This record gives sequence, structure tokens and C-alpha cells, in this order.
Amino acid sequence: MKLYADRVPVALRQLITDLLVVVWVYLWIRVALWIHDLVLKLAVPGQKLEGAGNGIADNLADAGGKVDDVPVVGDELTEPFTRAADAARALADAGREQQEFVDQMALILPLMAIAVPLALVLFVWLPLRLRWIRRAGVAAAVRTDPAGRDLLALRALAGRPLNELARLGPDIAQSWRAGDPEAVDALAELELRRLGLRGRR
Repeated sequence: MKLYADRVPVALRQLITDLLVVVWVYLWIRVALWIHDLVLKLAVPGQKLEGAGNGIADNLADAGGKVDDVPVVGDELTEPFTRAADAARALADAGREQQEFVDQMALILPLMAIAVPLALVLFVWLPLRLRWIRRAGVAAAVRTDPAGRDLLALRALAGRPLNELARLGPDIAQSWRAGDPEAVDALAELELRRLGLRGRR
């Protein structure tokens, strides 16, 4: 397996690109964590509302329990306290629901923020990088073998622009077909150079 090219300019470009991708992913992870923490701060009012509602409900329930001990009219006096305690519990429930909503948003929004950058890395950069590694590994393995150099020459003939091929000579394809070693070597070197690899070692 070949991770980086042999030629310094290509290898340097690959290394810088890889480092930039790592920094890119790291920064987006930091952004996602920042969004998560920021959204969680929105739960504070809900926490206060829940705490206040529960506290008021408990106090009203205690007061209602004490009023209930009053002879004859205790039941009638307790009813307003009970209704007020129920209203306070409804406020506490609203605060709890608001916190649950914020918790969901604190999960969804960071995932949405990081989804596109990670998709670009996984579906654009990584396939291109793996394809180069695969091609360069095969090319490096066959570059010293005569049959392998012939395959590299064929690959250059099939894939390189015409102006690059024309620089090797007007009859380069005919020379390759005739098995001319110099033409094969020139074409193989062209393909290896495209991959950032050196020729025979």
C-alpha cells in the first residue's frame, strides 16, 4: 500500500490536503459541540420553571393539608389550594417539556451542522484518496516488471490528454504497438509521473 507519492511536490500536496481535512473535521466537531452547549443553555428557563412550579405546588399542598384540619369548613377551604397546586404542577410540566425539547434540539442541530462537512469528507475526499492509494500501489508494484510497464504505457495511451502524448512523438502509439522499449518506457514514465511516482528503481 502506498499512502503518499514519491515525488516531493505531489507528496507535499497530498500531506497538506490530508492535514487540512483533519483540521476541517476537527473544527466542525468543535462547532457541533459549541452548538450543543449553546442550545443546552436554553434549557435553563425550563429548569427554573419546573423548580418554581414544583416548589409552589408543594407549598400549596402543605397549606391545603393544614387548612383541611379546620373543622366543618376544612374541605371547602382546601379546594382553592388544590386547584392552585394543580396549576403550579402544570407549570412544572411545561418547564419539563421545554427541557425535553431543548435536549432534542441539542442533539439534532449539532448533527445537522456536522452532517454536510462529514459527507464531503466521506463521499468526496476519501473515495478520491483511496482510489489514488489503490492505483499508486498497483503502479508501484508493476513499474519494474516489463509487462507491468507495458500496462502502464497502455494506461497512459488510454487516459492522458493528446497534447501530452504528442510531446512524446507523433507516432508514439505506433511505436508502442510495435513494442519499442523506448516508447513503452516513455509512456510508462508519463503514467507514473501522473501518479507522482518515480520510474524504475
